[in-house]
Amino acid sequence: MTDTASSPILASSTVSRRDERVGMLLVFLSALMWSFGGTIARFITVGDSWTVVFWRSVWAAAFLICFMIWRDGWRGMSKMFRDMGLPGLAVGVCFATASTAFVVALAYTTVANILLMQAGVPLLAALFAWALFRERVGVATWLAIAAVIAGVAIMVSESLDGAVSPIGDGLALLIAVMFSIATVITRRFAGVRMTPATCLGTMLAASFAASQTSTFIVSTSDMGFLFVFGVVNLGLGLAFFATGARLIPAAIAALLGTFEPILGPIWVWLVHSEVPSGRTIVGGAVVVTALLVHIGLEFKRQTRPERAGVTGVPSPN
Repeated sequence: MTDTASSPILASSTVSRRDERVGMLLVFLSALMWSFGGTIARFITVGDSWTVVFWRSVWAAAFLICFMIWRDGWRGMSKMFRDMGLPGLAVGVCFATASTAFVVALAYTTVANILLMQAGVPLLAALFAWALFRERVGVATWLAIAAVIAGVAIMVSESLDGAVSPIGDGLALLIAVMFSIATVITRRFAGVRMTPATCLGTMLAASFAASQTSTFIVSTSDMGFLFVFGVVNLGLGLAFFATGARLIPAAIAALLGTFEPILGPIWVWLVHSEVPSGRTIVGGAVVVTALLVHIGLEFKRQTRPERAGVTGVPSPN
């Protein structure tokens, strides 16, 4: 999950090289945990997607609460929930919608379609920031956005001729849009702690799924996979990202976040023999290439010295 991977907050100049390396490792581990989502989901045999959403969200919420108590204590956790305000609530709603749509979409389309559409989240976020808040968007970013839209159009074109379900591709696109909106909100309210907001999202998702599911009963085997789906894939991934993203520049965090859509389809192919279609591969390649090129240019801009003879000073823009 890459919802805040493009946050503009740069690593502080006071962060040591060792802390930066730790931050890079943690963000990579978060992308690695998220990349296993589709593979884990394919092992779950319960027929009702809402049951899967419920138990995945419950386990993720339990883990995130335990993580915040361990890190900040009861008082610290309570204060974070109180301080997140409406921006945190909005991010929580976006996250609840996206995490729910991810599970439901798996019943209609391939893992590759879902994850490769998510690769364009940072660029879609730039588009929404321009549309909603008139944030300046450079020519290079506009070109990258156009490439992402083209890549997504190639992937969803299969649903137009009946090759795949339009519901699945629609939900995959909804995931990317929700993550993009959450990213824009995070940019506008940089002081909001994302861990309680995402924890709230898991609670909202569990509550809504509880009202929709036909049963809460699952087999022992399914409960084991649901535990891993919620704790390892979702909860631990969020904990890794929330801890590591503050230690590294935004461009590096976004670059490391692309390992999720790159690795995810590979795991499903190796474990479940789910082969992406030709259009998914072509469209996904366009999206990932546009994102990598854009992130590379952005990282170069951020690390460009403010004046000659000065190195390692991030750009203020």
